Amino acid sequence: MKKNKRGFQLNEKQLGYAMVLPSLILVCIVVLWPVAQSFWNSLFDYRLNDPNRSELMLSANIDLERYVDNHYYLNSQLDDLATKVDSDATAKIEEMKVGISHQHEQLLADEETKQKVEKVDELLMSYQPVTDSELKYQKIYNDFANRYRDELLHYQASLMEIAEVTADENLSQSIEQTADLTGATSETILQSNFIGFKNYGKYLQDSRMWGALWNTTFFTVITVALELVIGVCIALLINRAFKGRGIIRASVLIPWAIPTAVAAMMWGFLFDGQSGIVAHYLEALHIIPDASWLLSTSDGGMFSIILADVWKTTPYMALLILAGLQTIPQSLYEASDVDGANKFQQFWKITLPLLKSSILVALLFRTLDAFRVFDLIYVLTGGGPANATESISVYAYKTLFAQQNFGEGSVLSVIVFLCVAIISFIYVKLIGSDLFAGRTK
Repeated sequence: MKKNKRGFQLNEKQLGYAMVLPSLILVCIVVLWPVAQSFWNSLFDYRLNDPNRSELMLSANIDLERYVDNHYYLNSQLDDLATKVDSDATAKIEEMKVGISHQHEQLLADEETKQKVEKVDELLMSYQPVTDSELKYQKIYNDFANRYRDELLHYQASLMEIAEVTADENLSQSIEQTADLTGATSETILQSNFIGFKNYGKYLQDSRMWGALWNTTFFTVITVALELVIGVCIALLINRAFKGRGIIRASVLIPWAIPTAVAAMMWGFLFDGQSGIVAHYLEALHIIPDASWLLSTSDGGMFSIILADVWKTTPYMALLILAGLQTIPQSLYEASDVDGANKFQQFWKITLPLLKSSILVALLFRTLDAFRVFDLIYVLTGGGPANATESISVYAYKTLFAQQNFGEGSVLSVIVFLCVAIISFIYVKLIGSDLFAGRTK
């Protein structure tokens, strides 16, 4: 008789890893890869609004599009000047032409660079921009880059000296224009913008960053605490059986369903010092000193974003806690009634201990979400007044997109990620360890 051959089988541990593997791959692609890319960008002085720093360059590069264009006009202008200035200036200009020509020939000594220059020249002659970054930029040796750049800057200074002693005003202006073009040509030689951890050192001493971090922490602690207390109260209320409970549950969730940007704009009208109804009634009840206090002062701005966020996300906290309440067996309350426990004792001895897991999950999600707050603050206060409500995410956005400083903005993004990772570690390892107390090994 033939024996049945057993096929390949995974043990229980291997099967578990195999089932988790797709999720781990997805996390790496969606989360870890962007973080790694941000960390890499943070090691460079990377600015999109500066042509000299708009690329990540570990070594010196040359912007061939600007260089070829400038080099053509520079030679033409030097030839023209050589025929108009005196003999001493002519000798200097001829020396410049020889020096620039020698450096240019050294640049073209590399066959790859020569081919790229020819292609770029063809595009420029047909008035077409160079859109291919591989064609636009070419790596060059650092020593050659420094030497060529210094030589062009020296020629620029020499031309300015000639312009100062030239009596003819029109000729002097022409020489100054050539000097400016020489300086612009030197700027096409791009030095490496790799700066390592200098950006991190800068932001560790940046008072605005620490202020934004404090604003974020204060906002997170206060809003999460208020949302927890109010959320528990709402969950206990809508968990009871009463007429119209379905309508009440649906209405409670309406604030959470409204997009945050829309809610922020709505609260902006309500907090307006001239026509805002909330500002008016808070002033009438003497809760705030005057109606304009909410959006025009630092304390008022923080109060405004906290109130708006509590209104917006308390239903989310209540929903998570309500799910936990519905898992508590009703028989426990019936038994406590027989033992003579009142409602307050039932809450502390039965409800709260059994809600611990749900509360910890709700706190974890809300804390992480609150710490990354952006849209509410950006729309409602813009981080003002005077950066008093600026969160770390808003600061990162302004640096990244408003200033287009991707190097420093990436540093702030990495700081946000590290803070979120620390918060997650604290919850899971220290506070939330009881969630996994019954897990199998």
